[in-house]
Amino acid sequence: MTDGTRTFADTREWARTGTKLLLDAVAGLDEAGFSAPSALPGWTRRHLAAHVAANADALCNLVHWAATGEETPMYASPEERAAGIAKGATLSAGELRSWVTASAQALDEGLDRLTDEQWRHEVVTAQGRTVPATEIPWMRSREACVHAVDFGTGLTFADLPSGFMTALAGEISTKRGLTELPDGPLPEVTAWLAGRPHSLADAPELGPWL
Repeated sequence: MTDGTRTFADTREWARTGTKLLLDAVAGLDEAGFSAPSALPGWTRRHLAAHVAANADALCNLVHWAATGEETPMYASPEERAAGIAKGATLSAGELRSWVTASAQALDEGLDRLTDEQWRHEVVTAQGRTVPATEIPWMRSREACVHAVDFGTGLTFADLPSGFMTALAGEISTKRGLTELPDGPLPEVTAWLAGRPHSLADAPELGPWL
């Protein structure tokens, strides 16, 4: 199971790595730490924590869909998705940390229980794409790894797995329709592609991705 730049085994490992990075990012945050800005414009770390926790809950819905055949969308509506992020502003540091941890653990356990046949079952993403369940770990690894950096607690793209960055850079450049990339280290090019802070000189500004 591969798309040329990543295998299913890769994405499962990157999802686990991303989960650890996320949990490490929120582990030491107190009330003031969660209230501080994240690297995403207009979002505090509270909003970001709620987003990654709600994302894990939503992906658990797709795991349920793959396991049972019961159609279970990631989100009931765009309003529900927005409400999940807004919920972060109302929770304490301990509650946010518990939500991030419990949702990530539930997703990991759900993925571990899927059989070979269930992994091949099709589900529908929040963007309306029909994909096999084998895409779920890749979806989670993108959210977990990139947003772990967005918490701004010292982690950078250089701390992410190189294979993950290669796969991510390839996906984003394709979706952005870019045929030529600026010269520079892989972490900086990937950060630029994702619309995050980078050190590349004279690279055109790109809007945030993800």
